[in-house]
Amino acid sequence: MRLAVLLLVLPTLLSAQTVAYTAYTPGMTLSHSARVRPGTYPAPAGDSAALTIRGSDLVVDLTGVTLVGSDDREHPDQFHGTAIRIDGGRSVTVKGVHARGYQVGILARHVTRLSLLDNDLSYNWRPRLYSGIQKESLVDWLDYHNNEHDEWLRYGAGIYLADITIGEIRGNRVTQGMDGLMLVRSTGVRAWNNTFSYNSGVGIGMYRAARNYIMHNRIDWNVRGYSFTFYNRGQDSGGLLMYEQSSNNIVAYNSVTHSGDGLFLWAGQSTMDTGLGGSNDNLFYQNDFSYAPTNGIEATFSRNMFVANRVAGNWHGLWGGYSYGSVILGNHFYDNVEAISIEHGQQNRIAGNRFEGDSVGIHLWANRVEPSDWGYPKHRDTRSRDYTITNNTFSGERVGAWVANTQRAQLEHDAFHGVDTLVRTSGDTAGWSFLPTERDAPAQSIPAQYRVAALPGGMVTRLPRTAIQGRAAIIVDEWGPYDWRSPKLWPAGRDDSLPLKLRVLGPVGRWRVVGQDGVASLSADSGRIGDALVVTPQPGREGNFAVRLEYRGGAVTTRFGKRVAAGAPLIFGWSRFAPPTDWHLRFLVVDSARARRVDTSMIAAIRQQPAVAVRDTNQLDLTWYTPPWHDVPATNVITEATATVVLPVGNYLLRTIADDAVRVFVNDSLVLDDWHPGESHVKATTFHATGNDRLRVEHLQLDGWYELRVDIEPQP
Repeated sequence: MRLAVLLLVLPTLLSAQTVAYTAYTPGMTLSHSARVRPGTYPAPAGDSAALTIRGSDLVVDLTGVTLVGSDDREHPDQFHGTAIRIDGGRSVTVKGVHARGYQVGILARHVTRLSLLDNDLSYNWRPRLYSGIQKESLVDWLDYHNNEHDEWLRYGAGIYLADITIGEIRGNRVTQGMDGLMLVRSTGVRAWNNTFSYNSGVGIGMYRAARNYIMHNRIDWNVRGYSFTFYNRGQDSGGLLMYEQSSNNIVAYNSVTHSGDGLFLWAGQSTMDTGLGGSNDNLFYQNDFSYAPTNGIEATFSRNMFVANRVAGNWHGLWGGYSYGSVILGNHFYDNVEAISIEHGQQNRIAGNRFEGDSVGIHLWANRVEPSDWGYPKHRDTRSRDYTITNNTFSGERVGAWVANTQRAQLEHDAFHGVDTLVRTSGDTAGWSFLPTERDAPAQSIPAQYRVAALPGGMVTRLPRTAIQGRAAIIVDEWGPYDWRSPKLWPAGRDDSLPLKLRVLGPVGRWRVVGQDGVASLSADSGRIGDALVVTPQPGREGNFAVRLEYRGGAVTTRFGKRVAAGAPLIFGWSRFAPPTDWHLRFLVVDSARARRVDTSMIAAIRQQPAVAVRDTNQLDLTWYTPPWHDVPATNVITEATATVVLPVGNYLLRTIADDAVRVFVNDSLVLDDWHPGESHVKATTFHATGNDRLRVEHLQLDGWYELRVDIEPQP
């Protein structure tokens, strides 16, 4: 297949002649070319959009214009509406706008020849996350599997494009939101020189998007579901998401690092059901897919080409489950747990790659039993078979190649240096051959059909060696990935250890303590960014203390987009509120035929039954798929949790996270009723504490995952 850069016929920009300014009014519609008067405009989205563009052959120049949907910067989960809506048309250009405080920055549908140039759609909608340092919450998991009716819009986006034919997306920026650019049912779009980084969902997402060019973009730090040394789930976040028959795309010269998955490519539900199609024949050339908590590259149930990429420091460098006919050529894998892992793959070619310092270089296998609810293996031959592995160099691996239940794998002319075990085999490996060489394979010459020319003026996106990088540098808090542009206190380990050691993070500068509450001692009262601060709480205040610091240094941009001038003070800190509570848990069996119809009277009767198991805990935060205790049923069980909590008199927020259903009583009064079985979800209310209050929680577990969490937070 001969690949060349698509030449796009794009709209002509504004001519050099003077264009009169158009005044902006909230909710206005433009159907002609216009240059909007610069300024910052409070512009709630209303029922439609803050600005609607409808027409053809028009250019809307918004340079110097800032549209503000909400000025409540610190609650981005409350943002709603769309800043700019582009409804149909042909040859439409929008450039130069800043839009913040919306759920969607730019939404365009059914446009031919669309140009979005140099827009900044940062600091828009993102949800609050509930995964903590030691333990994740299931409520934060994402689900991009279906977007036939634009379901992805529930997650917001900096830019959401649907049914676009030919376009140029250049010089745009989306940071500290959830999703950057979402490209749906679109063809012939060239997205280049953009920055979609530090978002809590996806940098670029593609759904039924074919023959597009994704080049020279910075798509780094799009991540959630990760806590260094504690868990590395990713929760289906990613730098580049390619779903449901997204084929024949070119992805080249991008930096796609520090994201849940670097690349998350999946064939689609239609392929899973029928065995047909896939996200096929995409070429990934000279990208950086490094430092993912999970997979640098995940590409499954499809046929693709991965050429000359850097893949370093991931759990899995490339996870290629059920991939077939794929080419993995001339890549550099290093410091991964497993560099290449493929289950049930067929006819894949792995050639001319360098492997350095990975625990396992190549792992190929087939499982004896496949999921019974998948249609794919019912329609396809899914044996692991017919691999060509040649001219690769392995250095410092513990295991070079691990082959299990795989037929006809040819490992020939591969070089091994300092590898503990060259090849490990197990199960049925009939027809495989192993012919190593003592010489390194010569530098791989990339055939012309796999090469992509860089675009003139394309950004050099690879992170410089001096940049903060590595999985240890990924910090995810309640608002997503920390971007290191403002000061932050963060635990050096567990957040419940005492004394508590906090790292002082951020740009170069100095700090000093300006406030404390419930603190017996601090290891220092001033210092520099990069220090550690050890906090010892007062006796009896171990669950309720706070420390506040003042930063002075260079110019700072906060996580919510507020700019602080160089030398100006900025307050930041750390607090803990976890009142000691002794919970007593009783697990009660529910008749499976009646479980979904349990009501108040039935629960009262069930509570009179003997418990099948009891437990005590000081924190009500339980999650499992299989119960951790043998005497607790996995399905159809009610958990009754009771405790007395001692709180200063005042108002408090009470929040539950539950799968399946929950309700909470304070002093025998029902204060929170979320008796609607379903996947993990959040519910909150407020209550007034009298100083010594009885809590009772009733939780229903039907099947699947179990999650029960109760948080209490003081209210202003």
